[in-house]
Amino acid sequence: MTIDAYAPDAALEAVGLQHRYRRAGGSPLRRAEHVHVLSGLDITISPGAAIGIVGRSGSGKSTMLRILLGLERPDAGEVRVGGALLDARTSRALRAFRRHVQYIPQEPATSLDPRMTVEQLVTDPLRRLGVPGNHRAIVGSALDSVRLPTRLVSRKPAELSGGQAQRVAIARALATGARILLADEPVSGLDRPLRDEVLRVFGQIVREQGVGVGFVSHDLDAVSLLCGTSCVLADGRIVEHGPTWELLSHPRHEATCSIVDARPRLRTASAPRPEADRTA
Repeated sequence: MTIDAYAPDAALEAVGLQHRYRRAGGSPLRRAEHVHVLSGLDITISPGAAIGIVGRSGSGKSTMLRILLGLERPDAGEVRVGGALLDARTSRALRAFRRHVQYIPQEPATSLDPRMTVEQLVTDPLRRLGVPGNHRAIVGSALDSVRLPTRLVSRKPAELSGGQAQRVAIARALATGARILLADEPVSGLDRPLRDEVLRVFGQIVREQGVGVGFVSHDLDAVSLLCGTSCVLADGRIVEHGPTWELLSHPRHEATCSIVDARPRLRTASAPRPEADRTA
């Protein structure tokens, strides 16, 4: 049975994902010429929580995102939403999925249509996904939730700063009613003030709207500020998982140690706990 809409608290879950690519020029009949990118990966991203996903280049992050977004099928394993198996074969099933799970790109300035205004950019997925309601009001609410003034609605991407463009991308995702955001290095191209402003927006929508964020980043400082929980991806699987401050302060797996050792020492002592994890 095809699901038309998911419950607001439906988590995005990957179980036992395995995926491999054939080496360029290799024979499809020879197993040795295939590269295993994911090797039994398990991860859950739930509404109302931000989880950091860190890993070296080649660890499998990009492939994981493509499979979680329904853009690629795994060789083995499953992707589920609210316990229901994702069926990416029908447009009806994908519409429900796209309303619930949205992608935040690394460089929105290049992914946003340069011919569209901010208002048109945020309205476009509402039209394509058949989201009901007053679209103008939905767009206004989405822009307000990411702290973008209404005077920007007539501007085009080239007229926005990097931080503003990233917030338009977030508003565009939120407007669909998404409960899970998959953010791929969303602050990597921003200087510190703009980065911190975007992180505050992510933190606010997690706390106040109960949206879940899978935050893929090599910026461990940003991860420590936003994500109460993080996981480390290496060799296509999660090798360490737990409170972010604990992973960064007391890494156990060699992959985590390597990532932490390479971290710029912007803060003293151990990594601070995110706001969501601190007690009064």
